[in-house]
Amino acid sequence: MAKDELASLPDRPYLAFMTLPLDEPGPAVTRPIRIGRFNTAGFLTLYQRETKRFLKILGQTVAAPMMTAVLFMAVFAVAIGDRLDSEAGVNYIVFIGPGLVMMAALQNAFANTSTALVVSKVQGNVVDYLTPPLGPLEVMLAMTGGGITRGVVVGVSAAFALALLGSAGWPVNPFLALVFLVLGSAVMALAGILTGIWAEKFDGLSAVTNFVVQPMVFLSGTFYTIERLPAPIDSIAAFNPVFHMIDGYRYGTIGVASFPPLYGIAVLVVLTLILGVVCWWVLRQGYKLKA
Repeated sequence: MAKDELASLPDRPYLAFMTLPLDEPGPAVTRPIRIGRFNTAGFLTLYQRETKRFLKILGQTVAAPMMTAVLFMAVFAVAIGDRLDSEAGVNYIVFIGPGLVMMAALQNAFANTSTALVVSKVQGNVVDYLTPPLGPLEVMLAMTGGGITRGVVVGVSAAFALALLGSAGWPVNPFLALVFLVLGSAVMALAGILTGIWAEKFDGLSAVTNFVVQPMVFLSGTFYTIERLPAPIDSIAAFNPVFHMIDGYRYGTIGVASFPPLYGIAVLVVLTLILGVVCWWVLRQGYKLKA
């Protein structure tokens, strides 16, 4: 690259430096590589890293939650299937199928982002997220994308496995079911980022998982309709965002829901935006990440 070509580079903020050889004789000159305000290449690289982390161990990250959903279905089919013929006007086994799918997807979307940060802290390589030429927006979007990908892969795998057992057939509205699967995974992935930043070790991560995430998932209409809950607990349960994730996905799968799907989409979009802004701000401040 000639000197006049270096001078013609656009005047934008740069995030990296590189030694460029000149076409003319003489020593190489170090010049900034201007990559714009959004590092697309860096974002895609980090997204691939977050995705390949779980793809390399599919037996643990995909097959295991799929088997857990199948075991839940088998237990409920044997213990309750003959005693409770229907729920919300449909066969009970068909009713709980979407809840089991979303339960597996949401838990894994949360785990993908939270464990990535906690493991990096424990191993002492959290600097890998800080030293590359990546801003807080690129880091947040890449990690969230990895969590969404894992949630969708696990959810689709669990849905396929349960369909083979006869719990449900092809979704009545596949697009709507996918929308709730993606939005639910996005919310849990963002929550996982905040948890991973806050937790210093696996003890803190386990506390949030066991006392916050799992109760929200299990008590959100996974195995029943909230109309079965006594007042005012039924009204309180309606404020649980996980309920709207499962309720909307159930509507897209079997056409049964307690709330209109557009209401659930609005709730999840607003919650995604709020969590996204909070994650961006926390990453920008370097809370518990920068020394």
